[in-house]
Amino acid sequence: MEWYLPVIWAGLIGTAVAMYVILDGFDLGIGILFPFTRNESERDQMMRSVAPFWDGNETWLVLGGGGLWVAFPRAYAVIMPALYLPVIVMLLALVFRGIAFEFRTVSHSKTWLNFAFTIGSSLAAFAQGVILGGLIQGIPVKDGAFAGGALDWATPFAFVCGLAMIAGYGLLGACWLTLKTEGPVAVRSRRHAKTLLLIVLLFMAIVSLWTPIVEPRIAQRWFSLPNFYFLWPVPLVTALTAFAIWRWLEKGYETPPFLATIVLFLLGYLGLVISNYPYLVPPSLTVWETAAAPASQIFMLLGTLVLLPMILGYIAFVYWLFRGKVREGESYH
Repeated sequence: MEWYLPVIWAGLIGTAVAMYVILDGFDLGIGILFPFTRNESERDQMMRSVAPFWDGNETWLVLGGGGLWVAFPRAYAVIMPALYLPVIVMLLALVFRGIAFEFRTVSHSKTWLNFAFTIGSSLAAFAQGVILGGLIQGIPVKDGAFAGGALDWATPFAFVCGLAMIAGYGLLGACWLTLKTEGPVAVRSRRHAKTLLLIVLLFMAIVSLWTPIVEPRIAQRWFSLPNFYFLWPVPLVTALTAFAIWRWLEKGYETPPFLATIVLFLLGYLGLVISNYPYLVPPSLTVWETAAAPASQIFMLLGTLVLLPMILGYIAFVYWLFRGKVREGESYH
């Protein structure tokens, strides 16, 4: 049981991170796409499409961060000082985005709030990509503690990951708007989705080629035999999924492109898991080396198993309750 507990918790935290990226991703994507609208009516329509969901989507960020702190305290103690600055930037950006979202409904002049919403969404997405890049490239550890500098994360690879995250969230947001809106917003979002899909594929190719070159451990994982025979379907399915998204956008479908974009994100996430498992702090600390005491993990797991179905049920209910499209000209209130 003690051997399985860290794996269970790693799965729960991984699920929370994936849920956050998918659900809050299209919220952030809408902010990223804000500058490409023509008037306040279109921006109101975009905001209304996520108004019932956006704050609940961030629940998964709390679960992921809190779960890491409780279940893997040694990993938390290493990751936080290593990535403190991008984490702070992400959190402040999310705060600014939330303030802009709420006050925009009652403000007479929305120019600065629109700017804050766009910058907050873009910075949060960029910071999350930088955090991801910092983890992939590895964190120096000595005697179980962070042994690097405050700016070790600031590398070209991390910045490329940050830009890739902006493009990815923009793609999610565009596909969401294609699904949830009507009129010029939906038409323009379809065009944006096709452009962003090509940009995302370019970034995925760059990161996929860069990581095995920079990190020999990742090259060994993907290209050694017999691993290669089992793992080659992942990039193949990714390419087929991207082709399906393009074709469905071309044909004017609404739901399939959004669902396929989620699959595209999950495939990229799977690739990262394959590259780094079982390391929670690459390339030195595994899930077992950073795990909390079994008693602590069991205690928190009992509470999580009760709350998780409630969270999932609430989210499913809200998305079902507010199903349907947001029409052009509808009031935001």
